[in-house]
Amino acid sequence: MGEWRPSAATAPELVLETETGSTVMSPSRDYHVGRDPLSDIVLDDARVSWHHAVLHAELDHWTIEDEHSTNGTYADGRRIQEWDIGPGSVIRFGNVTDGPRAVLVGRAPPAPVAAERPSSVSMPSATGTFRQPTTVRPLPARTVRIGRADDNDVVIDDLVVSRRHAELRVLADGTYEIVDVGSHNGTYLNGQPVARAPVAPGDIIGVGHRAYCLVGDELQEYVDTGEVSLDVQGLTVTVDRGRKTLLDQVSFPVGEKCLLAVVGPSGAGKSTLLNALTGLRPADGGTVFYDGRDLYRDYAELRQRIGLVPQDDILHAQLTVRRALGYAAELRFPQDTEKAERRARVDEVIRELGLEQRVDQPIHSLSGGQRKRVSVALELLTKPSLLFLDEPTSGLDPGMDRSVMHMLRGLADDGRTVIVVTHSVLSLDVCDRLLVLAAGGRIAYYGPPRDALPFFGFTQWPEAFEAFEGERDRDWARDYRQSPFHQRYIANSSAQPFPGAYARTDGAAAPSFAPPPKPQSWGSQLRTLVRRYAAALGADRTFLAIMIALPFVMGAMARALAGSRLTQDTAMNALLILCVGGVLTGAANAVRELVKERVIYRRERAVGLSRSAYLISKVVVLGTITVLQAVVLTLVALLGVDLNAPGGKGVLLPPLVEVTLAVALLAFTAMMLGLLVSALVRKEEVTMPLLVLLAIVQVVFCGALLKLNGVPGVEQLAWLVPSRWALGAMAGTIGLGKIIPGDLTADPLFRHSAGVWLLNMGMLVALSVVFGYAVARLLRRHEPAVMRK
Repeated sequence: MGEWRPSAATAPELVLETETGSTVMSPSRDYHVGRDPLSDIVLDDARVSWHHAVLHAELDHWTIEDEHSTNGTYADGRRIQEWDIGPGSVIRFGNVTDGPRAVLVGRAPPAPVAAERPSSVSMPSATGTFRQPTTVRPLPARTVRIGRADDNDVVIDDLVVSRRHAELRVLADGTYEIVDVGSHNGTYLNGQPVARAPVAPGDIIGVGHRAYCLVGDELQEYVDTGEVSLDVQGLTVTVDRGRKTLLDQVSFPVGEKCLLAVVGPSGAGKSTLLNALTGLRPADGGTVFYDGRDLYRDYAELRQRIGLVPQDDILHAQLTVRRALGYAAELRFPQDTEKAERRARVDEVIRELGLEQRVDQPIHSLSGGQRKRVSVALELLTKPSLLFLDEPTSGLDPGMDRSVMHMLRGLADDGRTVIVVTHSVLSLDVCDRLLVLAAGGRIAYYGPPRDALPFFGFTQWPEAFEAFEGERDRDWARDYRQSPFHQRYIANSSAQPFPGAYARTDGAAAPSFAPPPKPQSWGSQLRTLVRRYAAALGADRTFLAIMIALPFVMGAMARALAGSRLTQDTAMNALLILCVGGVLTGAANAVRELVKERVIYRRERAVGLSRSAYLISKVVVLGTITVLQAVVLTLVALLGVDLNAPGGKGVLLPPLVEVTLAVALLAFTAMMLGLLVSALVRKEEVTMPLLVLLAIVQVVFCGALLKLNGVPGVEQLAWLVPSRWALGAMAGTIGLGKIIPGDLTADPLFRHSAGVWLLNMGMLVALSVVFGYAVARLLRRHEPAVMRK
C-alpha cells in the first residue's frame, strides 16, 4: 500500500506504536492506515474505514491526512482532516474516546557501523546468493551507470534489465543515491521500488537477478543464479473472519536445486499453500524466506524470480509453439529488447525443454505432455529461480505423467527450486522431498518420498488417502511433530531462525503488494496483444468459417424477406432480421473470448499485463471483424432494394448508409454485451445457451413485436436492450410509421427526425461504453488478490 516519495524529505524517522505492534516510518514513503489487510498499519476495528488515513512526510515534518473515513480521525481531542504530527502525538481512529489508538515516538539514529552483508538478508551464509559476492569493485567517485548495454559501467547480461536501467550517484557529502533512469522492470532498494533514494551501507540494490551492496569502499555484486533456498515458517491462512483455517502453522525448508512434491486429499489446502508461496494470496500469518529474504516484505522485487504454471495451459492453442513463445517474450521483456535477443532466448528455452521438433506445430496438435512443456517454457523465458506447478500431470496417461515429472527433475538439477502440487503419486520417487497435507491445512509428513508410506503404516498410496478421508479425528499433524522425521527434516534442516527469533524492524521495508511494473508501455502491450489475438483468430479455421458465413446467411434471409422494395408486408420483418443478424454477429464473436482465456489473463496480469490494454485489444480486433460483418450483412440484405424512405432520403445521410451504420453500431454494442457475458460466466459451456437467451431478449424488446412506448417498467427495461435503439434508428431512416401505420410504429423512437436518429445512435454508443466499463470491473474479479488495485 505504501507509496515512495522523493528522497528530498528531511523529516525524521518516527515509530508508530499501536496495540498490535510498532512500525518504523521512513520519510521516503507514505504509510496507509485502514482495515484493508494490505494497509501498512492494519486496524481490525469495525469503526475504522477500509482506507482510513495516510501519514506522509512534508519536507522536515510529518502530517496525517484523513482519507474521507466514515467515522473520522482524531488528534488533540478533535476531528481532523489534515494535521501536523511528531513525537508525542496521539491519534485515535474511528472514535475520539475509545477508537484504536496510535502514539508517535522519536527514533534514535543507528550507530554508524559498516555492514559486512546486506542488512535485510537473514543469515546470508545460509543462502545461495549472499554467501560470497560474485564481483567486488572499488566505488568510484563518480556516477556508476548500470544496464544491459555494453557502454554501461556495470553491464548486466539479463533480458529483464533495460539497456539504460539505473545510476548509482555520488552526492556532495560523499554518500550515495540510487536513481532509476526509466527502466521497465524497476530498480529496488531493500525490496521496494524506488525512483531515487539514498543508499546506506548494507542496503540491497536490486536490478534484475542481481543485488548490489555498499560495503566499506567497495560495491559488491551478488547474482541470483537460481540455486536458492526457500524456508516456509508458520504459514497460516484463515477465511470467514478466522472461523475456518485453510493452512495451519505450515513450516518446512526447501533446499537449493530441490524438487518438492505437495500431495494431500481434496480440501487439504494445496492450492492455498501454492498461492501463499507465490505471493498471489499472501498468508495471514507466518513468513516465507526466499534465500534469506522475506518474500512478503520484498515481494515487489522478488515476484520477478517466481514462475508459475497453472493447471490449465496458459497458451493460445491455435498458435504455433514458436509464435506463442515469441509473443510471450514481447510482453515480458523490456521494450528496448531487440527482436534478435528475444528470438535467441526463445530458442534457448525450446532447446532446454526438448521442443525443437515441435516449434512449428500448433499447440492444440501437441500431446498433453508436450503442451505442458510449452507452458513451462513460457515461464522459463525470464529465468525464474523458483518454479511452481499446479497439477502439471492432470489428465495425462502414466507415461506422460512420468515424462513430465522427469522434465521437472531435470529443471531442478539445472539450478532451480521446483515445487509441484499434484494428485498423482506415480512418480514421487524422482522428487527430493514430499510434503503431505492433511485436512485443515496441517503437515502430515515432510521428508524423502520413500519414507512416507512406511511412516503412515501403509504399502499403497490409495490406502493412505482413504485413511486421510476416513480417520478425520486422527491428529496426523501431531503424529508427525512427535516423530524423528520432523526433528530431522524440519527442525534441524531450517537454515533460517524460526518465528520469534526474526522480527521485522525496518518500517521502510513493509510488504509491498502493488501491481508489478509493466515491462512494455501501454501502447506497446496493446500492439502486441492485437497482433497475437488477430493471429490466434486467423489460425482458428472454425471461427473463420462461421465469421464469413454468418453475415451472408443472415443477409440472404433478410433479402428474401425484403424483396425488391420495403412495403407494408416486408419492411418490419426485414428490419427485425437485420437486428437479429447484427446481435448474433456481434455477440457470437465475443461471448466465449474472455472466459476461455481466463487462466492466460490471470497469469499475464500477475507479471505486468495492463487490464485496459488487454480489454481494448479484444475490442479493436473483435470490433473490426464485427463491423465488417455487419456491413456485409446489410449490403447483402439491402443493396439494390428500394428502402421506400421519405423522398428517397435518410435523416442525415443516404438511407442505405444510415441503415448500415445502425446495424454496424448494433453489432458492435452486441459484441460488448457478449464480452460482458463472457466476463460474468465461470464456464465456457454456458455461453451458448446465454447467447440464445440474449438473442430472444433482443427480439422481444426491440419494439417490432410488442408496444413498448408508454408501458411502465417494460419501456424502461427496453432502454438496456441495444436492438431497441438500432431498430428505432433504422425505422426512422425509412419512415416506418408511414409505410406501416399503426400504434406499434407510432413509437416516438421511430420518427423520421435527425434528433431522434442521433438519440438512437447515441444510446448505442452509451450502452457500449457502459458494457465496456462493466467488463473492466468484472475482469478485476478474476485477477490475483495482490493485483486488485
